[in-house]
Amino acid sequence: MRLVQKIRLYFIYPKNKFAYMMNTENTKQAWEGFKAGKWSETVDVLDFIKNNYTPYEGDASFLAPATERTKALWDKVMVLMKKEIEMNGCLDADVSTPSQIDSHKAGYIDKDNEVIVGLQTDAPLKRAIMPFGGYRMVHGSCEAYGLKEDPIVKEIFTKYRKTHNTAVFQAYTPDILAARKSAIITGLPDAYGRGRIIGDYRRLALYGIDILIEDKKREKAESDNALMDANIIRIREELAEQIEALEAIRRMAGFYGIDISKPATNFKEAVQWLYFAYLAAVKDQNGAAMSLGRTTTFLDIYAERDIKNGVLTEEQAQEIVDDFVIKLRMVRFLRTPEYNDLFSGDPVWVTESIGGMNDDGRTFVTKNCFRMLHTLSNLGPAPEPNLTVLWSARLPEGWKEFCSKMSIATSAIQYENDDLMRPVFGDDYGIACCVSPMIIGKEMQFFGARANLAKALLYAINGGYDERTGVKVADGIEPITSEYLDYKEVDKQFDKMMDWLSRTYVNALNIIHYMHDHYYYEKAQMAFMTRDVVRKLGCGIAGFSVVTDSLSAIKYAKVKAIRNEQGLAVDFEIEGDFPKYGNNDDRVDAIATSLVKRFMDKIRKLPTYRNAIQTQSILTITSNVVYGKKTGNTPDGRKAGVPFAPGANPFHGRDTCGALASLCSVAKLPFEHAKDGISNTFSILPNSLGKSDREKVANLTGLIDGYMAKHGQHLNVNVLQREVLLDAMEHPEKYPQLTIRVSGYAVNFVKLTRPQQEDVISRTFHTKF
Repeated sequence: MRLVQKIRLYFIYPKNKFAYMMNTENTKQAWEGFKAGKWSETVDVLDFIKNNYTPYEGDASFLAPATERTKALWDKVMVLMKKEIEMNGCLDADVSTPSQIDSHKAGYIDKDNEVIVGLQTDAPLKRAIMPFGGYRMVHGSCEAYGLKEDPIVKEIFTKYRKTHNTAVFQAYTPDILAARKSAIITGLPDAYGRGRIIGDYRRLALYGIDILIEDKKREKAESDNALMDANIIRIREELAEQIEALEAIRRMAGFYGIDISKPATNFKEAVQWLYFAYLAAVKDQNGAAMSLGRTTTFLDIYAERDIKNGVLTEEQAQEIVDDFVIKLRMVRFLRTPEYNDLFSGDPVWVTESIGGMNDDGRTFVTKNCFRMLHTLSNLGPAPEPNLTVLWSARLPEGWKEFCSKMSIATSAIQYENDDLMRPVFGDDYGIACCVSPMIIGKEMQFFGARANLAKALLYAINGGYDERTGVKVADGIEPITSEYLDYKEVDKQFDKMMDWLSRTYVNALNIIHYMHDHYYYEKAQMAFMTRDVVRKLGCGIAGFSVVTDSLSAIKYAKVKAIRNEQGLAVDFEIEGDFPKYGNNDDRVDAIATSLVKRFMDKIRKLPTYRNAIQTQSILTITSNVVYGKKTGNTPDGRKAGVPFAPGANPFHGRDTCGALASLCSVAKLPFEHAKDGISNTFSILPNSLGKSDREKVANLTGLIDGYMAKHGQHLNVNVLQREVLLDAMEHPEKYPQLTIRVSGYAVNFVKLTRPQQEDVISRTFHTKF
């Protein structure tokens, strides 16, 4: 029996507990005109949405342009963002105040002209320190940006207050330390927030803070008479922290003169309340992926009611959405250069999931879905929020065409397969970070970076020795000594190496998340989750196409190992040709699909902290460059230091049979063994989509439809010219908003490091279908 099921045995769930709280005059006024349901008796946002939203199957002709007020406000932000770039990426920072929900007083861009208010600190783009994750991150960030550390803060977090990072390194094993140092495992969240927790921020708008606090008190009180074992004690402590977080959110909103005690009464308030909930999360945590959730259709309910009642115009509705997005584009964290090397472009992954289908057959597309994408026109393209369209074959054609049109114009949208994920996650899931689906408010993830399978293959050949340093990293593996590599022998050794790697990897994650709960608990995010949250362990693969092609070369060609004086294989000579992943060739694609299942099966066998359900992604973010830099020559012919392909992509230039063949190879990868996501970043030249705008939109829509029909899970779409990117490298001042999709998220191209820009340019730009 799973831990969550055991815990439930301690609790008795009273019925209609909220009836008295939901029946006040203020609540009745806020909910006037809404159809009642389970949501009006207990906290149930999905029931509210299904009872009250208005599907929209028309086109984009109703949309309004940006108002003059919006343009003026955005111009001020753009000036600040330009200064930020000029100042090495950090405009300002408060190094004396550890960030908390209510640590900073109100901050404004232009107080008299903001529709939606709230900043992370007391000034726009001013960053805050978050030392609870680890003071090393604060020290490194101050050093990188020329900031003077606060001696009092330093003393507290190095002498008196143990941090998550300190605790993790106290518990790490020699194997974990060796794997971390050699970069066979990289990006572990052992010095920053783990992220990938999507709080149901909609709850604050629908219910107000008072009801949510009472709900958490109810959850805690239900265990008052339980036997106080370790699990119950921990849950009670966590609920107490969540209640404190909700009270802090009330105080934070009060700094702006806003009372969020009661439910929102109109569209503007609904957006503001929801944003305050999200703002609390990013003030409390600097996680890798502080996703927003699935808010657009929910908010449309308020907009539709206000428009119907004659108190809101379309222009005003768009203005509110534009202002909301301006705030989301301004989220910032203070991070080290090492972090930025892995996750370049200053990303936050404010992922908003849009569209999709209702289980009852209706679309979840609303007018507000159009408004959200329309911000790419009104404000120009940008990486944040990470706009994610949940794609279904049954989506309205007007919506499909609008999405394709905006992709062609901005390269700022990613697509995920709703028809593939809805049967697994239901119809109220969202995407965390880039490609990771989870049920809003009911599931969370223990984020776990990535294991470098390409390096693992080299370790299998070299008996656990690192090909770059010559240091023994993995024990219990004998080296292969033959001149020419035998596929069966290599595959057998590789399987043993994956046993060692999966065990070391999961051990590291268990330590990290145990300590994270103790020293850097996400009280603000978890305050918007159910008590009995389902936890998942998010493992990941890097070097996927490199190891796939390497095994294909060994199997179908002849690969000779070139050894150094130590006897380590440091280079390879390939005699003959071999099938390359990305060309719809079942010989090599079968190796790829098997690899996904094999590593996941090993992860599944291992015990996890808090009985988290093991999941796996094929995702690298921009760390494909760092992984490549730290990996030697590989048997596929890739040279040492050359970046890996991102995510599940074929290696650069090897998918030579056209766009459809490349997509077909990736679509074969089994989602059942990679339910944390399979990232595919697709780039195509504009003229390759067609001659006229209408033809381009139709062809891109058809391409996405076809990929999803073949069970592809995720697709980044870049429609751009390589020459534009080359010019942007040399003249970044000309392209302040040039946005591209990388591995699961979007970035300002000019914010990437030079090696990462070169990597993007080296990728396949498809010239034919």
